[in-house]
This record gives sequence, structure tokens and C-alpha cells, in this order.
Amino acid sequence: MTQLYDVAAIGNAIVDVIAPAPEAFLVSEGLSKGAMMLIDEAQGVDLYSRMAPGVETSGGSAGNTVAGVASFGGKAAYLGKVAKDQLGEVFAHDMRAQGVRFDVAPLAAGPATARCLINVTPDGQRTMCTYLGASTELTADDVDPAIVEASKIVYLEGYLFDPSEARRAFAKAAGLARANGRKIALTLSDAFVVERHREALMGFIETQVDIVFANEAEICALFETTDFYAAVDALAARIPLAAVTRGAQGSVVAAGKARHEIWAAAVDKVVDTTGAGDQYAAGFLFGLAHERSLPVCGELGALAAAEVISHYGPRPQVSLKDLAASRGL
Repeated sequence: MTQLYDVAAIGNAIVDVIAPAPEAFLVSEGLSKGAMMLIDEAQGVDLYSRMAPGVETSGGSAGNTVAGVASFGGKAAYLGKVAKDQLGEVFAHDMRAQGVRFDVAPLAAGPATARCLINVTPDGQRTMCTYLGASTELTADDVDPAIVEASKIVYLEGYLFDPSEARRAFAKAAGLARANGRKIALTLSDAFVVERHREALMGFIETQVDIVFANEAEICALFETTDFYAAVDALAARIPLAAVTRGAQGSVVAAGKARHEIWAAAVDKVVDTTGAGDQYAAGFLFGLAHERSLPVCGELGALAAAEVISHYGPRPQVSLKDLAASRGL
């Protein structure tokens, strides 16, 4: 089959509500700085009532990544579930406006479209409270085989290990990709996901995955160690390719015994780290789909991450294609 897409992603379709917050607000609300916690709809309404004025923007980890791929000029598709409501319409419009194929039927009855309440402290760190809503209603029937089979890389969001129905959709996408010789990429998503599903994640990684994206906390949680490089070595021994981010310390790309240390791209001011890892994955996957060298893939990832942390919101506000061209990438 002719390959139509560079990347097809499957993940939780979420609308982000992002607001500034002092450190004291996190303490008063009992929130763990830099972490993500799941909440129900009532908790979300309650927390939102005390948050500072914020901005609404379409998000969701894998959705952010394919939006970034499209901004680089790549061809991308997205599989995720929203409700037939206002936020669902906003999410669908945003994806399509960014050039991403998104045609999963909305949920007609049931939970509302998912939203993530993100409080950003003055240092740019984000603390997330997520109501998964309709995103958990994604089923295997929503996974279009034609899209998966026509994609060079299928990108899977680790958050989908939580809801059982979504995990079955996740498994179907992985199975279709494997059967058709497509590359399977997985992002670990969050250390709490790793801690909740370590055994299942490890089994999936060892049997199905070609590429893993993680940050330092996630990879150390996966191998239950505080030794970053030991964790990188352990992961590299299990899969062909790993890309692990370390914030201002850059990233490490591991392939077999090869290690590529990638510098973080310069940023005048860190405003909001929401989406940094997602955009790193976007740049890396775009480069990989276009057969760029691994160091260049890492540099494209670093460039996209730097752009997104310079403003509020998890998606690029400028053309990443033009930005990369201006840097000779």
C-alpha cells in the first residue's frame, strides 16, 4: 500500500485549560508540582472555579505531537474520541485546521469531551489535573485499519494504558502496524503511568515497540533506578531506538550501543513547559519519517520543544517547517 502519512497517532483527545498559578496555590489545593493526576468531572468544576483566568487550547499528548508533525510539513492522522459538544467541536476544528486528518465519529451520548486543567507556576512547570471524559470511550472500532496501514510510523500514547476500552484500541493499532511492517513508537507519557502499569508496559515494549520516547523521570521509574544512564542502557538493550529528554540538559538518543547527546535549543524565557515532550517527539518523528540522521532527528525535536515552551499552550505558534529551515535543519 502507498504510504500516505508520516505519522498516525492514537491518544486521549483533550482540551487544555492553562492558567498561571503561584506555588502557594498548588500547596493549598494539595497538588503535586509537575505531576498529572486524574480527576472526575465534579472535581474539575471545583478546581476550575478557583483557578486564575486561563486559555483554552486543544491538547492531548499524541494530538499535540501530530499537530507538530503537520507544522513541520509532514502528513499526519489522529485517532481519538471527543463528545458531540462544544469542546469536541473545538478540538476537531483545531486538528483539521492544522492539517491533521481527524474523522473519528464523536460520542453522541455519555461523558463530555475530556479536559486538562493545567496550573503553570512562575518557573514554567506545569501541574495537570485531567478529566478523561469521552476520551476513554475510544474503542477498537474507532481504529481505521486503512489509516494505520498507510502510515510510516504509528505513535501510541502511554496514557491509553489506563482505560480498558482504549487499551484495546491501542492493541488493535499496534497489531495492524506490526502486521503491515510499520514502525511502532510509544511515549511513556508520565511516571505515574509507568508505576501503575510497569509490567504491562515492559511486556509491550519488549514484544511490539520499535521506538520509545520518555523523559528522565519516566525511564528511571520504568527500571526502578535513579541512575539515568543505566536506565537508558537497559531500555536500549530491549528496543531498536530510544529518545529520552532531560529538560535543559537536552536529550539522549540511543540506538544499539550508539549514544547521541543532543543539546537543548536555546530559549530566551521558559513560559510554559506544557507540550515540550510532545513537540520533541514531533520533530524527532518527522525527521525519522524523512530519513534524517538520528542526531538531526534529535535536533529537530529540541527545536520544536524550545518553540513550545516559549509561550502558553502545547502546540506550535509558528511554522516549525520555516523555523527548521532558518536553522539549516
